[in-house]
Amino acid sequence: MNEQLKQKYQQLKDSVKKIDSAIVAFSGGTDSTLLLKVAYDALGEKAIAATADSPSLPRRELEEAKRIAMQIGARHLIIETKETENENYLKNPNNRCYYCKSELYIKLKELSKQLGVKNILNGTNLDDLEDYRPGLQAADEHQILSPLKEAGFTKQEVRELAKHFGLDAWDKPASPCLSSRVPYGQEITMKKLAMIEQAENFLKEIGIPELRVRHFGNAARVEVKENGRQAVDSNIDSIRKKFNEIGFSEITVSNFKSGNLNLMMQN
Repeated sequence: MNEQLKQKYQQLKDSVKKIDSAIVAFSGGTDSTLLLKVAYDALGEKAIAATADSPSLPRRELEEAKRIAMQIGARHLIIETKETENENYLKNPNNRCYYCKSELYIKLKELSKQLGVKNILNGTNLDDLEDYRPGLQAADEHQILSPLKEAGFTKQEVRELAKHFGLDAWDKPASPCLSSRVPYGQEITMKKLAMIEQAENFLKEIGIPELRVRHFGNAARVEVKENGRQAVDSNIDSIRKKFNEIGFSEITVSNFKSGNLNLMMQN
């Protein structure tokens, strides 16, 4: 760990130590994993992880979050959120994430009152501020604390520190919710979410770790990185068969880029 990262880590640890108790909005991703580790080390049993569960969360991600929280040792609660019952969310506007995060933070504030926990923390880092993230507005409205951002952590520094601590999630790819695979303006339905999850699970089972299946009606756009392209090409017949069973009649394959639908909106 270089000197600059040591200083940032010390600042992060000191800021969390000043908090009497905290609920960490825990997705199991790299950012919230590091934050939970630091909070648990600083606050012990007064640091609690809370993961939101809804139809937009892949079952794989839920199980992974449980495993990582257990690795850290923190108490881990699963809360049910109902963003998929909100018409504003289901209409899938370009600020869809705002409605999701608002629902999350409302539920976490209710939980904080029940448990007598004073603060709610999220894993926002400096790099998040450069992307289109309407959920940040919800965090501001609900006075959610972002210790990683305040300590000046970039995503790369988060990964470096998580690796230093031996956290399994240090190199975990970003995994946004299933609704993010549906283009803005096209309605979110439970059927679409289930189709996307089934398709992505199948591709992961044949050895493609980082991918997206974008839902365009009857067509699926499979996005993979270069190192996963061979696995797709060599299994294309079985992929087409499986996707047809799921409900996709057309399949295209393109290069993976996180946030592709955001880029389409900006162009």
